[in-house]
Parts: sequence; structure tokens; C-alpha cells
Amino acid sequence: MPAVAPAEFPPPFDSADVIGPPTDAPEDRIEVGVAIVGGGPAGLACANKVLQLLEDEPELTEKLGEVPVAVIEKGKVAGAHLLSGANMKPSAMEELFPDLPKEEWPVYQEVTKDAVYLLTKKAALPLKPMPPNFKNHGNYVTSVSKLGRFLAEKAEEAGAYILSETAATKLLVEDRIVKGVRSGDRGRGKEGEELANFEPGSDVVAKATVLAEGTVGHLTYAAYDYFDMHGADPMRWELGVKEVWEVKEPLDRVIHTMGWPLRKSPRFNEFGGSFIYPMGEDKICIGLVAGLDYTDATFSVHDALQLLKTHPFIKKLIDGGKRVAWGAKTIPSGGYFAMPKRLAVPGMVVAGDAASMVNVPTLKGVHYAMHAGMYAAETIVDSLKQDIDSVNFEAYDEKVRKSLIEKDLKQSRNMRQPFSKGFFMGGAIASAMTITKGAFPGGHWSQEHDSEVKMDLGKAGKTYPKADNELTFNKLDSVFLSGNATRDDAPNHVRIQSHVPREVAQTWVSMCPAQVYEIPEDQLENGAAEVDVHVTASNCVQCGAITAKGGRLTLPEGGDGPLYQET
Repeated sequence: MPAVAPAEFPPPFDSADVIGPPTDAPEDRIEVGVAIVGGGPAGLACANKVLQLLEDEPELTEKLGEVPVAVIEKGKVAGAHLLSGANMKPSAMEELFPDLPKEEWPVYQEVTKDAVYLLTKKAALPLKPMPPNFKNHGNYVTSVSKLGRFLAEKAEEAGAYILSETAATKLLVEDRIVKGVRSGDRGRGKEGEELANFEPGSDVVAKATVLAEGTVGHLTYAAYDYFDMHGADPMRWELGVKEVWEVKEPLDRVIHTMGWPLRKSPRFNEFGGSFIYPMGEDKICIGLVAGLDYTDATFSVHDALQLLKTHPFIKKLIDGGKRVAWGAKTIPSGGYFAMPKRLAVPGMVVAGDAASMVNVPTLKGVHYAMHAGMYAAETIVDSLKQDIDSVNFEAYDEKVRKSLIEKDLKQSRNMRQPFSKGFFMGGAIASAMTITKGAFPGGHWSQEHDSEVKMDLGKAGKTYPKADNELTFNKLDSVFLSGNATRDDAPNHVRIQSHVPREVAQTWVSMCPAQVYEIPEDQLENGAAEVDVHVTASNCVQCGAITAKGGRLTLPEGGDGPLYQET
């Protein structure tokens, strides 16, 4: 069968459908000062900084009303949907909470030792000297879900309203000025019908709106279309699957690996590696990250992680241990050239992962998100202090462009692209870029959207081990471990074409770590060239990978999805 790109089968989704003016009567609208969409590092750093600045601005605080800052978070609690490998640089925490002792930070430990290994099928070869982009001395191992809860507690103590279990499903725009967001309906059935407990959404109008939605921004990407904000290159992603293990022997260092089980040939385009971090004396996390521009429709990051754990080096680390947590999330990997060409439009700013603020070579994004949130807060307070009706937040762009975010991402602007030439050639070119801080080879190495990569039915799927429920596990058992409690009769929030070439369907089936997509058994057996795709949306952990590979993830009912505790 010929290879086919998922982009040829676009999802039934139109950005214009989630943008429009307020519809509630003025007296029924919820009025807030600053509306922040997303209870992650960017949004919560913004909330905390706004409230810190308002301590010295009583007149502005009064003008912002009874709710000066509202954080709209779709998870059951702040942190419920947050996942990352998280070796956090301390700069943002130090700036946001300068008087807080590090002993009170939500971290496991400071990194004092690092190691990087090249894996073959049986061996682990230490890389010395270690690639400089993997050095983590002085950083802190943290759980981003715990960090989210911590930042939310601090924001609430300062006076923020955390509207958890609330999905922001529509961007309110009037005369091309962002006025806030609309919350999603609750209590609809599988076909969208109103159930007995139905509650309509509400217009949340604000003086300023901050979109900090994270990796796959539902409203953010619609805003990019509407306001023509897209960067020079399209957004692109990697997918990370992570497990937390209780172990008998503590780990004394941060470990990264590259090579096996990812294939090195450029025709497979399997880019990525693993991370293994200590989490105190009795836990470690193991994760595998892979770019979503691979070409084999049977490739699965979840199953590749299960295969990775069978390696003697990895298996020894978790021998006799117990898996206690699991999760999956996309990571923006487009870098500098995928950042939007502007970060502010009238009434609104964008911060964090949805603005491609991730340094892929160093696996860092948390501190960039927090710094961006603080820059947004400073800009909004300065602007509203001058004029409470101001919608001009363009100074935020300048703050970001003059910051470490711009500096770091520009230096690593082309380091992801060379790996399309294969592991060894890509590694050599990326090393030259690292040494010269992006100057050589210079220029702009363009990149395509992950969904434009043509997929064929390869053989990766034949190499994965069967679940033994001790070392290796299947997808459904893993979803259970994520704390996902989405009701079975909830409306489908995944947008895909339901009848597609087998290569596209198999891509979605294999890619999804939560077993959301399924091809009917009879169509698998008869080798049909085009197949149906059945969707079990209640399995979804909202990793966002479907948006990268030809579909579109929209928002489920508020509160649905995973309930991560320490991922």
C-alpha cells in the first residue's frame, strides 16, 4: 500500500466555531479582572505575579472588581493534567518567591550527578564527555503536577479564584478585541443531548485574557488562525510516556539515554530518548520521548517504553519494584521558528508551551513558561494601571524577545531538524550547532507539520513485548493508573475523519497511549485498504498527540481526563 499523510484527511473542525462575541446578557456574565486559561506553570506564575504586583496598587485592585484574578482550569484540580520529565531550572521559582526557602519548594532533590548512555539492544555505553545539553547540575527534580498544586495554593492564598473542572471552550472576541472566554456546558450525553443535570456554560469577561493552555492549546491555536499569529514554521510535537516506580535501591543521579529501542535509519525518522530521574529515596520515574514525525504507522511510544524496560541496564534499576503512576503528554518541539510571530493581540497574551516555549535539546520548558507568565503579569498590570480599559499588551512581546526565552530558543533554533537525516548524521550536525550556539550550520532549517509526514505500515509493532503486569503493561491498565474517571456517556471531544486509509487509522491506533482508537476486527482481518475508526473518548488522557497526527483534540467536559498526582 502507498504511504499516505494524515494531513490529507483533515478533521471536521473549524477554528471559527470556537471564536465569537459574548452571548449571555450583560447581567448574566461573570466579570473578572484577569482571566487566565490554564492552571499550569505559565498560568499560575502569572496569577501569583499579578497578585503580588496588585499589593502595591489598591486603586487598580478595586477597579478589577471582586475577582481580580481567575484561573480557569479544566482538570479536577490544578495539576491534574500536568506531566513532564521536569528537571527544573530554579531561576523562575527564585524570582517569583525570592523569600521562600528552597526546602519548601515542591521538589524532590537538587541534581548533583548526571549520566548519559547510548543504548544498543543489550549494552549501555556511557557518553564521556557528556553532551553539554544534558547537564543538569543545580537544577531540581520535580513533579509538574505537584508544582501545579503548589502554585495554585500560593495563588489562592494571595486572592486568586481557581475555577477548576471548568473548560474554556470559546474565545470571546468582539471588534477583534478579546473579551474573555466562555466556559463549556456540563451534563450533556453522548449525542450532545441535555441530561437531567445539565448546566449551560457562562461568558467570563475580563479586562485581560491570558492563554496558558499548555502543549495543545484548544483556544490558542484557534486564535493563531483568527489573528494570523502563526510563526515561520508550523507547530510540531513529541510524545512522552512516563511511569513512576517504587524501587528498592535509591538512584543517585539523573540519567538520559539515546539509541535503542528507537531505530537509527533516516527512513524511520525516530528521534528521541529516555529520561530516568530520582524521586527521593524510594521512587524513580522512567519516561520515553519520541518525535511525532516518524513514518511507521505501527510505532507506539507507550509500547516502546515497555520494550525499553526489558533492557538489562533499565531492568536492573526497577528490579523488584512496583509501578505506581503512569501518564502521557505531548511536548512542543518546533522551537524558535514555531513560536507565534507575535504573542499579544488586543485584550490577550499567550504564554508557555502553546507558544512553543520549549528548548528541545535541553529538555527544558517549565522555567520558560513561568518566566513568560510573570512577563505577562507585569505587562498587564502596567497597562491597566495606565488605563483600566486598555487592551494594548504589546510590551509583553518585547519582554519575551529580550529575555532568556528568546536567547536560549534562538541558540537551539535548528537542532531538532537535522535528525531527519538519521541518528548519526543528525547527532553530528546538532553537536556542531550546540558548540557554536546555533551559528553553524546557520540559517533557517524549515520543518513540516507532523501530520504531513507520509505513513506506511512498517514492522515496529512486531517488536513490542506482551504485557506481563510486572515489568510491562498494556495501555488500558495504564489509563486506569492515570486516575482517569471520564464518564462513558460523555460527548466525544476528539475530532477525526472516521473512514480513512488503513495507514492513517493504524497511525492513530498505535500512537495513542490510551487506546482511544480502534479498527474493527473484521476489517483488520480482511486487509481492507480503507477502514473505519471507532473512538472510545472516555479513555483519553488528553495527551494531544492526535492534533499532531491529523486529528484535533477539543475539550471534554470540565473535570474529565486524568488525575495525575506526581507525574
